[in-house]
Amino acid sequence: MELTSASNSRAWYSASIAGFRQTQPQIILGFLVANSDFALIPTQRDAWIAEINLLRTSLEGLTGSLFMEFSIPRMGRRIDAVILIGPVVFVVEFKVGEKIFDRESLDQVWDYALDLKNFHEASHSVAIVPILVATEATGSGTVTLKADDDNVYRPVSVGVAGFREVIDLAIRRITGCPLDDQQWARAPYHPTPTIVEAARCLYAQHSVEAISRHDAGENLSVTSRRVEELVDEAREKGRKLICFVTGVPGAGKTLVGLNIATRRREPEQPTHAVFLSGNGPLVAVLREALTRDEVIRRRNQGEKVRKAKVAESVKAFIQNVHHFRDDQLIESAPPIEHVVIFDEAQRAWNLKETASFMRRKKKRAGFSQSEPEFLISCMDRHEDWAVIICLVGGGQEINRGEAGIDAWLEAINTSFPKWHMCISSRLTDTEYAAGRALDRVSQRHDAHLDDCLHLAVSMRSFRAENVSAFVKALLDCEKQQARDAFSSLADRYPIAVTRDLNLAKQWIRARARGSERLGIVASSKAQRLKPHAIDIRVDVNPILWFLNDKEDTRSSYYLEDAATEFQVQGLELDWTCVTWDGDLRFTGSGWSFHDFRGHRWQNIRDQQNQVYLRNAYRVLLTRARQGMVVFVPQGEPTDPTRSPAYYDSTFNYLADLGVPVIT
Repeated sequence: MELTSASNSRAWYSASIAGFRQTQPQIILGFLVANSDFALIPTQRDAWIAEINLLRTSLEGLTGSLFMEFSIPRMGRRIDAVILIGPVVFVVEFKVGEKIFDRESLDQVWDYALDLKNFHEASHSVAIVPILVATEATGSGTVTLKADDDNVYRPVSVGVAGFREVIDLAIRRITGCPLDDQQWARAPYHPTPTIVEAARCLYAQHSVEAISRHDAGENLSVTSRRVEELVDEAREKGRKLICFVTGVPGAGKTLVGLNIATRRREPEQPTHAVFLSGNGPLVAVLREALTRDEVIRRRNQGEKVRKAKVAESVKAFIQNVHHFRDDQLIESAPPIEHVVIFDEAQRAWNLKETASFMRRKKKRAGFSQSEPEFLISCMDRHEDWAVIICLVGGGQEINRGEAGIDAWLEAINTSFPKWHMCISSRLTDTEYAAGRALDRVSQRHDAHLDDCLHLAVSMRSFRAENVSAFVKALLDCEKQQARDAFSSLADRYPIAVTRDLNLAKQWIRARARGSERLGIVASSKAQRLKPHAIDIRVDVNPILWFLNDKEDTRSSYYLEDAATEFQVQGLELDWTCVTWDGDLRFTGSGWSFHDFRGHRWQNIRDQQNQVYLRNAYRVLLTRARQGMVVFVPQGEPTDPTRSPAYYDSTFNYLADLGVPVIT
């Protein structure tokens, strides 16, 4: 392999091992500096020099290829070194000047190896050995290599002296055809980020194409480009436009919104945009994640920044829709933004809920607008142009008073006749519950259906695309469809069911690797899980639960606090333990719905509230990217609130669908 630059490689420097060793260190350093995207600080320069010298010594006599500072866009990071020798990919993280091997660094190099395995096409079927090198560590025990089923080895921690020993051991032990370095270097990289990872990368100026899998990324790119075109067209023609984007669960609707907002986030831009969500936990988690990441990135570049200052700019970029609404109640002028993106727009409040809130909290009696109608009226204050982008999910309504998408359509149709509409052609699907309002607006000459505004490919589970289809069939009690969907995903997306919570915890802990996030989730009506030390009344802080590390007892990793559908909607984990209480019970042909009041369960008879409860379980069952275990309690014959009859039929139903039972 010839020495390359960043223009045609994901690495800032790449060469054959022989070519690398024959090149002067200062020339290699020059390539790294020239291709870096940040100002070089002395500590980084010294670290690169140390790494170059160590690699030159350790790779003597070996044949293969070397890539330094290899990009992992999904994580917003770069691997210090990737080495191809024979059939093995070595992923190397250097901790220059360090004496100890901390858990975070081990997880970091393991994450890199897993990322290549899952998302780099030429690495899917090869052996990957992650190595953590602490340059000041002294002494080393026996080096062992242990691979998991996917041929990713457990990370090995060594000092300088042990680095070559690991490489030699792996070359002797791992057999297979030698890798083609050119083919490996050119292979596509198709990541599938979590929404937190995606937000971080987009905020750091990566493109949506760089952080998404090819099939999903192509769909995302088409939709994002189409929305961008509509925004520019509205501005050029002085038009007011509302745009409806639909998508299957986990398809990246929020990602489309964040992509548009990040590209147009500067206030001085004429098309300045803001991302609005009524999902409080999602807003809080994304804001904190972006703030932490931006602070770290700037400090690594030698800049002195205060977290509070960074948080201010992030707060302006992502806002809670209710705060935006409240500001507009005070102000009569149009908002500064000409483009607003409403995430999960179908969850906006109906007239009854809005009027009740305004009377109770704002002392405004007789408020006559639904939340969608009021929000449109705020943007309608602009005299020239304005764009509203509604991101629409199906089957996600979990709160009392959520209006559904027809409230937006009805508001436009009756109160804002001069607004143009561009509507996803799939909004007609029953899951979006657009109702008769869609029939009425479709008759307007300024309403257009657009195929480009639908996201058809789920990104959440990169292991199995039809998890949402399985969950839908399960909740719709379509047994054969559920069995068929499960059989098609079982090999790549493990699901299990158990009556023992400890076994459930062991199951996901055994499968999570690196920093893969795991957690327990439960319905907000799961009041009788307290005997299992799961109390949904405990206030879970979503920021700490989703973002803090394994050492923090408040994080999801500890498997102690269960998050409800309200805290996890719109967010993801890698592995989940879904706890199933007696609130939703399988009856043999359908579901019965229950709410625990006082000292006993009561039937839920209101159909809308039944929908909310079923949707709560839909949310819980679609949070995991890589797999889940479902815990259904045994019940207790002596406790009338936990009768085994409340649980047995649900457990038997899941087992009958083919879900493996852990005992």
